[in-house]
Amino acid sequence: MSSVLQGLKHYTRPADPNTPTVEITAIVTVTDDGGSSGRLRREFDVLPPGDIRNCMVALSEDSALLSRLFQYRFQTGRGLKGHSFGNLFLMALTHIMGDFPDAVKASSEVLKIAGHIYPSTAANVALEATLVNGTKVVGETMISRSQHRIKSIRILPRKVRPLAEALTAIAEADVITFGPGSLFTSVIPNLLVEGIPAAIRSSSAVKCYFVNLMSQPGETTAFTASDHVRAIHKHAGGALIDYAVVNVRPLTRAAKKRYEREDALPVENDVEALIKLGLKVMAGNLAEHSEKVRHDSAATAAVVVRLAQEGRRRKNG
Repeated sequence: MSSVLQGLKHYTRPADPNTPTVEITAIVTVTDDGGSSGRLRREFDVLPPGDIRNCMVALSEDSALLSRLFQYRFQTGRGLKGHSFGNLFLMALTHIMGDFPDAVKASSEVLKIAGHIYPSTAANVALEATLVNGTKVVGETMISRSQHRIKSIRILPRKVRPLAEALTAIAEADVITFGPGSLFTSVIPNLLVEGIPAAIRSSSAVKCYFVNLMSQPGETTAFTASDHVRAIHKHAGGALIDYAVVNVRPLTRAAKKRYEREDALPVENDVEALIKLGLKVMAGNLAEHSEKVRHDSAATAAVVVRLAQEGRRRKNG
């Protein structure tokens, strides 16, 4: 999500008057239980701040400086080692204000971010995955480490309320994007919050999914693009997506070899299967040319804006 936000940020105050202006809302999952976020969650009973922090940095006015500050990780210090400054900042503000969404809103105002960020729910939730071998695994960290494919995933407790602001943003959107990101631990968890899938279906926005560039060992081993979409629709209780956005830019040989050593392979874009699912397919040169396989933020954002314009035309009849 941070890659998409980083690219979209430049459309909020464009220098060129002919460039479309956008308003951004990021709805972020709150199931992280690893690293600094997990420690703060267990010790202070706060929602995990890590994913929210990454989005704040991506949308900040001065992302270079704030990235260094908010992503700064303490290397020493009893109790401090391993924590990031941004996580501690959000945790302290949550205790001062008494509410995590309010703390996120206040932080966003202080940092003058180019958009809005909301957790999908204010409830303290965990992920539970059922693997293909029947085993149940609880916790995002343990799920990510599993070597078996995931059959289904749910949140605990099962019924939690979404943030009202998140539902409003969905209703008013011109385009709603899913991904790129970990399918079962980043993209799908938002759809497990009661009321969010229904709100997305009711919205007149264009709904698009940015298909991941690489599979994730265990979590999505051998998944094609259409497998990703089927998993999203299954957990959302039915069809949801209008467009699948796929990358056609070849990955470098060095990058593919590097990922192969970790049992990660490029996701196959089975376009015909996507079309049979009722989706339109949009293709573009969306991959960065770098050591890490990542979506190019500028190219990805350009696709989002194009689809937002289609969504606006749809609203206007």
